[in-house]
Amino acid sequence: MSAQVPFVWYELMTTDADGAAAFYGKVIGWTVAASDPASPVDYRMIARSDGKAVGGLLPLTAEMQAGGARPAWLPYLAVEDIDAGLAAITADGAKALMPRTDIPEGSFALVTDPQGAPFYLMKPVPPAGSPDGESHAWKADGVQHARWNELATSDPVGAKTFYAKHFGFAFNNAMPMGDAGDYAFIDFGDQVLGAIMPVMDPARPPSWLTYFGVPSATAAKAAIEQSGGTVLMGPHEVPGGEWIVVGTDPQGAAFGVVGPKGE
Repeated sequence: MSAQVPFVWYELMTTDADGAAAFYGKVIGWTVAASDPASPVDYRMIARSDGKAVGGLLPLTAEMQAGGARPAWLPYLAVEDIDAGLAAITADGAKALMPRTDIPEGSFALVTDPQGAPFYLMKPVPPAGSPDGESHAWKADGVQHARWNELATSDPVGAKTFYAKHFGFAFNNAMPMGDAGDYAFIDFGDQVLGAIMPVMDPARPPSWLTYFGVPSATAAKAAIEQSGGTVLMGPHEVPGGEWIVVGTDPQGAAFGVVGPKGE
């Protein structure tokens, strides 16, 4: 049995929550729920067609944007102890952008890795009725799940060392990309979670790119274009016979889709 992968949640930060909800509904088929009126924070759950959540949507306030926050998808990586995890990664060059926050679902903090790629560190609390506490946000072959996690970084060697030490990633295989360097696959137990690669565009800061499963890459590309997004690449065939499209949503958050080519 495969171990629970460290990627347990995905969050879209956006300047237009309603617009983003409509966009991803058309491109991926998700439903975005209204925020809980009892919550002090406007946070909206992103659900698949099976009713289970893949992540959350956080509307960016004017204050957040003034502080430098921009539309983006960020992954949550799980740790056993949030305080020990924070101490360990910051000792190795990571930075805390936001202190520990406690909510019923767990404790988390917004951080960057030593090269500057942002992500959340989280100690989840198992939900009622699910004592194993496993997240189902990521699934290697799932439609409407996160399927691939790709880190573009200014220092692939340093990044691999960091994520191997703190999250149990292994790097057993790589695909050479010529002068661009290697596309190093992220292994976790018997699963491949994504890859680490050099930043191709020097103007692009290090960042994680999440690919979500779709039944047709061709249809997803058309939906992106018809719904106000921008296609940056694809459909492009990848090893294994599936196809990917990389784009940005109307608010500027980058994401990818992966699945059969379709029509």
